[in-house]
Amino acid sequence: MAGRRSLGRRFRWLWGAYAVSTAGTWLAFDAFALIAVLALDAGPAQVSLLAAVGPAVGAAASVPLGPWVEVRRKRPVMVATDLVRCVVLLSVPVAFALGRLTFAQLLLVSVAVAAADITFNAAAGAFLKELLPRQDLLVANGRFEATSWTASMVGPPLGGAAIGLFGPVTTVVADAVSHLLSAFGLRAIGDAEKQPVGRHASVVRPGDLLEGWRHILADPVLRPLFLNTLLVNSLIMAASPPLLVLMVDDLHFAAWQYALAFAVPCTGGLLGSRLAPRLVARHGRHRVLVTAGALRACWSIGLAFTGPGVPGLVLVMLVEFGLITSCGVFNPVLATHRLDRTPAGRVTRTLSAWSATGKATTAAATALWGVLAARTGPRTAIALAGVLLLLTPLLLPRRSDATGAGAEPAPAPVESDGG
Repeated sequence: MAGRRSLGRRFRWLWGAYAVSTAGTWLAFDAFALIAVLALDAGPAQVSLLAAVGPAVGAAASVPLGPWVEVRRKRPVMVATDLVRCVVLLSVPVAFALGRLTFAQLLLVSVAVAAADITFNAAAGAFLKELLPRQDLLVANGRFEATSWTASMVGPPLGGAAIGLFGPVTTVVADAVSHLLSAFGLRAIGDAEKQPVGRHASVVRPGDLLEGWRHILADPVLRPLFLNTLLVNSLIMAASPPLLVLMVDDLHFAAWQYALAFAVPCTGGLLGSRLAPRLVARHGRHRVLVTAGALRACWSIGLAFTGPGVPGLVLVMLVEFGLITSCGVFNPVLATHRLDRTPAGRVTRTLSAWSATGKATTAAATALWGVLAARTGPRTAIALAGVLLLLTPLLLPRRSDATGAGAEPAPAPVESDGG
């Protein structure tokens, strides 16, 4: 077993930029919904509209950007999207201070941020593939995954405290600043990126918009992983609002207990992301993908049995810990496999198509499950999502397809820690 392994100065700057922007994003978790309720006196319908429509329209808006970004250097695009997010987010506290903030502005900012998020992540995937050799991609994606789970564990409680102390737009300011710092970090990487080879046109052809989906659906391994991931993520997220209603409204858990029930299990994400390289080195990428992919579908049904008091809280923590640990293993292996099976000239379009479809599907499922919970009760809606999740392993790829693009690289030395 090898010790800590450095991936180089340029990766450290990229990782630092990702860490600071991710921390800002999780610090501002649900900030728009809180602002809508606390500052604009919005009702449940408006809050649901903000949660569903903003990301869905942002996903649609990001689709033509994929092929446009593909033929350009990725680091300047990442810097530009960071600056866009900084500016549009800062418009919220400015309008609030002037007494001009409206729900329509929150909706527009939500759309802009969602489109910028998808574009940034797609460009970052392509940049990472060029930056590092193939055998280091899993280690890098594991570090990103661990960073994300750390931020999701610490950010929301700190953000809630900051809003309580300093007002509803505080965390939006912090998020905007985090994207500005990320842009500075990306600039510090240096300008050694190659100009992509291909058609450098300002006008995107209609066929270019479908290239990402064509690649995903034509690949015998990516296609089932894509469909599986869409269903799993959308069902998990769709059950979240009914679970909140069940715990806080029906079972009378305090807000801090609800937050604790999801903050503590995020340690499972750290554990899973650290285990992923070791598991792949020992068992192979395909077996880890299929096993972790199946395991992450087995936990959510337990949430339908959540009861009152400490036993109910412990049950939620155990279920979420198992789910998040499984996701912590699966996600970096999937991200690495997806990059490995996608040619360099298609990475941005493929990741944009994947992310945009995921956001749209999650938004639709969340809205549908909201209607279902209103008619049948939150526990029934949670149970149905859990039952459907149990069927999703049927969509996982049956074989590794270890020829051509799907050939697995030799396992990299296993690291003990990030650094």
